[in-house]
Amino acid sequence: MSGFDHSEVVCLLKDVELKNFLIVSEGDNVAVALQDLKRHDILAINGSNVSLAQDIPSKHKVALTDLAVNDIVNMYGVPVGRVVKPISKGGIITTDNVMHTAAPYGIKGVDYIYDAPEVGALRHRSFMGFHRPDGQVGTANYWAFIPLVFCQNRNLKVLREAFEAELGFKKENPYRWRIRQHAGGKEIPSEEPVPDRPFNNIDGIKFLTHVGGCGSTREDAQSLVDLLAGYIKNPNVAGATVLSLGCQHAQIDLLKKALADGMGVGKPVHYFEQQQYGTEREMMFDIIDTTFQSLTEVNKLVREPAPLSKLSIGLECGGSDGFSGITANPLIGHVSDRINTLGGRTILAEFPELCGVEQDLINRCTSREIAQKFIGLMEDYGNLAKSVGSGFDMNPSPGNIKDGLITDAMKSAGAATKGGRSPIADVLDYGEYATKQGLHLLCTPGNDVESTTGLAGFGANLILFSTGLGTPTGNIVCPVIKISTNSELPKRMKDIIDFDAGRLLSGHYSMEQMSDELIELIIAVASGEKKTCADVLGQDDFIPWKRGVSL
Repeated sequence: MSGFDHSEVVCLLKDVELKNFLIVSEGDNVAVALQDLKRHDILAINGSNVSLAQDIPSKHKVALTDLAVNDIVNMYGVPVGRVVKPISKGGIITTDNVMHTAAPYGIKGVDYIYDAPEVGALRHRSFMGFHRPDGQVGTANYWAFIPLVFCQNRNLKVLREAFEAELGFKKENPYRWRIRQHAGGKEIPSEEPVPDRPFNNIDGIKFLTHVGGCGSTREDAQSLVDLLAGYIKNPNVAGATVLSLGCQHAQIDLLKKALADGMGVGKPVHYFEQQQYGTEREMMFDIIDTTFQSLTEVNKLVREPAPLSKLSIGLECGGSDGFSGITANPLIGHVSDRINTLGGRTILAEFPELCGVEQDLINRCTSREIAQKFIGLMEDYGNLAKSVGSGFDMNPSPGNIKDGLITDAMKSAGAATKGGRSPIADVLDYGEYATKQGLHLLCTPGNDVESTTGLAGFGANLILFSTGLGTPTGNIVCPVIKISTNSELPKRMKDIIDFDAGRLLSGHYSMEQMSDELIELIIAVASGEKKTCADVLGQDDFIPWKRGVSL
């Protein structure tokens, strides 16, 4: 990758209100349509005119020169496709005339030069968080109920109904009255008053149901255990109640071993195995009595000031469009660089969406060992995908393609900008917990919920999530700030978007101004002063990844 950075974005976006297209990087042979363009419209580019050969929908790409079969399409300064049908100058880039291709990569011993961004007064800013014994700081204070096997999901459902109703955490269903209208036309009788919350310093009781733990490979069971251990270690979790059947692959001893690395130390964790009890009722009473004692202690914790260096931010995108890589993702990248400069941590996931930008990421790794680990994980993942008849080239969804992301490499080049330009401090396999300062790469699929599930499970206490098409995705223990790539989306889906990065396309906002504004929102959310849209909706998503199946 050519070193595409935020200063380029600022310069490019300054006068977009005067243009109807954007060339992202010097040397690109395509431009992005910033609005719907018509056949025969003229684009004035570098002293010459490009007459459009056909209509170009907003967010799609137009060829700036004649492209023959096997020519390479370049965007963000990297190859993003190979031409399979001739494209005339002014023609549209589609899945019919371009296929995925990615640049070769390898360890080249490049000395990476990085100019850290200015952070100024941010060095003296803080958020109000929950300080944990292991030194981590939570942006929330949750108690987690965790099953080691799907056989315990029903028990968790029963416990959830009881705990949420009696402790004041139950959310009223806003659609009951509508169903009642159709069923009989009668008003819903008044509900019993929701009890006051006896635990005002606990933000919620969370129940992490899943379909794993047994009936699959032992590798899958170990992967699940590592993920569940990560949720217990997560600084937003104060403690956990763990339910086991007893005979499954995902044993209590495996979880205890995964928790024995120092992170999460000092948290109360209680284990209950149903096959050791005479009746379900005995176990449930025991669970309630023991958990309630810990909730009383956890409720004594209060928010205290913490420097921004205690933020551990996951970087995610979903429902991406053709503007993702020029607005929201570079904005997230700039925020990521500033948080890392302050001594914080950011975590970039979704390895299928790093296909094509490997060389840039390799060059930024702080050691040869880290670079080699990244290469190994990428190639192992790619080979697994191929072994089940898939591949990274199949990553763009129908929604991505419809809104201008034609190939996986094109999608990846824009998605990778979420990681900014910081050096890469560490590369993590799925199951490894983030502990270093700086930018991390975490091996997860591109699937939104599987990826955010992994980010929260391996260290993030807050997630920045860009979207161009709109998605309600949240996380069960980690606030997810949804950032739109265009300004139409928050008007249309205002109940799921927290921040409008599409304003960058107006030319009236600089990347610095927008990053300042986004950081203020991050501080408010991390301090519990503002809820994200996903939290308001109760979007408690949690889907563990089964390796090699998802992209």
